[in-house]
Amino acid sequence: MDSGFIFEPPSDEEIEELQSEYEEDQGEEVDVEKPSKRAKQSPWDFAAYSESVSDEHFRRRTTSVDFKITKSLQQRSVPIVDNDHSDSEFDQHEDYKPEDEDDFSNAGDTKSFFAPADGASFHANSFMELNLSRPLLRACEALGYSKPTPIQAACIPLALTGRDICGSAITGSGKTAAFALPTLERLLYRPKRIPAIRVLILTPTRELAVQVHSMIEKIAQFTDIRCCLVVGGLSTKMQETALRSMPDIVVATPGRMIDHLRNSMSVDLDDLAVLILDEADRLLELGFSAEIHELVRLCPKRRQTMLFSATLTEDVDELIKLSLTKPLRLSADPSAKRPSTLTEEVVRIRRMREVNQEAVLLSLCSKTFTSKVIIFSGTKQAAHRLKILFGLAALKAAELHGNLTQAQRLEALELFRKQHVDFLIATDVAARGLDIIGVQTVINYACPRDLTSYVHRVGRTARAGREGYAVTFVTDNDRSLLKAIAKRAGSKLKSRIVAEQSITKWSKIIEQMEDQVAAILQEEREERILRKAEMEATKAENMIAHKEEIFARPKRTWFVTEKEKKLAVKADKASIEKGKGSGNEVTSAQQAEDLKIKEKRKREREKNLPRKERRKLEAAREMLEDEDQVDKLQGSGKDKKEKAGISTVDLAYRRAKAVKAKQKALDAGKIVKSNGKKSKHSSQESNSRAKEMRELFHSDMSEKKQKRTGGIGKKPKHSFKSKSRYKRR
Repeated sequence: MDSGFIFEPPSDEEIEELQSEYEEDQGEEVDVEKPSKRAKQSPWDFAAYSESVSDEHFRRRTTSVDFKITKSLQQRSVPIVDNDHSDSEFDQHEDYKPEDEDDFSNAGDTKSFFAPADGASFHANSFMELNLSRPLLRACEALGYSKPTPIQAACIPLALTGRDICGSAITGSGKTAAFALPTLERLLYRPKRIPAIRVLILTPTRELAVQVHSMIEKIAQFTDIRCCLVVGGLSTKMQETALRSMPDIVVATPGRMIDHLRNSMSVDLDDLAVLILDEADRLLELGFSAEIHELVRLCPKRRQTMLFSATLTEDVDELIKLSLTKPLRLSADPSAKRPSTLTEEVVRIRRMREVNQEAVLLSLCSKTFTSKVIIFSGTKQAAHRLKILFGLAALKAAELHGNLTQAQRLEALELFRKQHVDFLIATDVAARGLDIIGVQTVINYACPRDLTSYVHRVGRTARAGREGYAVTFVTDNDRSLLKAIAKRAGSKLKSRIVAEQSITKWSKIIEQMEDQVAAILQEEREERILRKAEMEATKAENMIAHKEEIFARPKRTWFVTEKEKKLAVKADKASIEKGKGSGNEVTSAQQAEDLKIKEKRKREREKNLPRKERRKLEAAREMLEDEDQVDKLQGSGKDKKEKAGISTVDLAYRRAKAVKAKQKALDAGKIVKSNGKKSKHSSQESNSRAKEMRELFHSDMSEKKQKRTGGIGKKPKHSFKSKSRYKRR
């Protein structure tokens, strides 16, 4: 392996040379212009990565939802929503009292797998105590970071020594800077003559990847370290060019990173030194598990690995044992599951009142929580409907979910960050890692699936010591989660009762809006149909014009096809429902890759064979498939040993022959049909029965002979007379 792979600690001469270089570059600016007096920079900015959404709509020949809402409002003669929100009734508050008082056992078991974290200090007065270089200290001052948080104070010194770390802290505690600062510090002493990808940071969502990339660029603004962003939805060709230039750090989502490693030339992870998994527990859920294991397999074994999340579940332990060597588990504020400045409230939606849930939300957003609010919806369709309702109700809102393009998603975040809109209606895409400064309220319009999702959603507010509100809509089906929140959150929940007059008013307004909502959805449906037809026409034109060039390109491959992925997910869900662990049933990424390579080689060998040989192979394969089916059919019967090696046709023929022989024997009187009951005079009855059958048989035969010979002397009534017509006279 290349010697440039390992980060060696710098010598004293290198440190002095590095400091003198930065002093020469900065000149007298360091003394004259103090960083503390400068305006604080924003840690992230989404506008730099998104193209203009208006240009995108112009290119696609579509219009935005806001344009459709404005047009609908202009066509409406009488305004539905009045600006006077002063109701005679006000919302009421009560202390929530859980029905059961059983306590959960939260005793954490310390596993012997982790190395003891002796000497780890969760306290530091300044970043200078953490032995960081001057460029990084200057960047921290520019971003307004004065004192390290507990997770930063514990993680940075240990990460600088190259140890594997599994870190967990409450949301908003600065985990991104906790792994970014030591990584950048080590990269300052990298072998600069050998360009290589040395750090890979994986995140579950594109928006979180954009945020981490922006944060690292801001911290590394006074260094020569280069960072690259690799996510879906943005230009693949630009990302390929950036990866070929060998940046020092790559921030990526798992799917697009595997795509580039397989299909882009000169892109590999052979010199990788640090692998970081942000929101590690989310990365190991059903959608990402196989991809993460594939990326871990492609990384060198001799590397530093760090895992970070606010909630490290049991699923992470499998990856820790697989990819980490003697890791340290660092838990800052382990007893606090939530920030102390967070106020949590519950709105009970009774079974008969679930129809009015949208009215309750609009009532809260119109008079109580009026700005800097994130609303979490359960589905993409529900989020889009809420966006239309908020627009028609003259409330400024943006939407963020998977049905939008990447440019639209980033623009929604930028509008909310700059406070051009008051409400951000999102799915769980925005639930993890996003650090939007100033979020005052989080409303769980759709109740989260589990306590982990609740912790991450609520963590978007009350960050870094600020105050915040969390309001959760709870139906009768969510009582178990409500109990878990009340007992594990470590706080007294407040039950908010929304004024009935306000709910009634908004219910009537929503009923009046239904026609406009249906018209907007219909217009969007028609635009999608036209867009799809245009895309198919453009594709056909390109296939005609550039057919040879398109077929000359190598086919893009994937370590697991979409069909295999869906089957694996179904198998996982089925095993979970049965109460079994899904880890053993699902094929690993390496096994899937090996099987795919074997099948590919087999097909290539068969293509080169002569035609007769290929036909023989196909016939043999079909025979094997038929035999397998016969074996399955035979295996279900009682007498497996007797039927082994007999085809289905032979078996059916033998059974038919046996039935026919039995019927003949019955007719001949050789055997007697048993009625299932035994009697004392069974032998006598069988003999008499045989005599009767013989007599009947002889009498029937004599009658038939008489009819044939015409012994009765009369012609049969229905005789065949057709031959007499054609006799010659």
